[in-house]
Amino acid sequence: MSIERRRAPRYQLVAEAEIVDPLSNLSMTGRTSDVSLVGCFIRTTHSLPPGTEVQLQLKYKDTILKARGLVVRPEPSMGFGVNFVNIKSAQEMLLQKWFAGLVSESTAKKLNDLGSIGPD
Repeated sequence: MSIERRRAPRYQLVAEAEIVDPLSNLSMTGRTSDVSLVGCFIRTTHSLPPGTEVQLQLKYKDTILKARGLVVRPEPSMGFGVNFVNIKSAQEMLLQKWFAGLVSESTAKKLNDLGSIGPD
């Protein structure tokens, strides 16, 4: 049995991601899959080595989160995991707003699904 080591709940949130490595000036785009208050996984065709510091810009529903990150888990041909570094409280509040919206949408869908399986 494996022990859960995550520091924060993860959410299945798909946001457009722009990633810039300020040292090499390398820029790439991708999409998030798992997002939490402490980091995210970014799906791209390229990966970055662990320890690479990046500038992130995540766009979701016409709002943008800007943060610094540190690559912690490369997955060749899939993308990489990033921990947020010194995330500002306004950006953290934006993440919480995104997560709350996901929970609301999920609850509404479940209620709608329950209504559609009732008696005719």
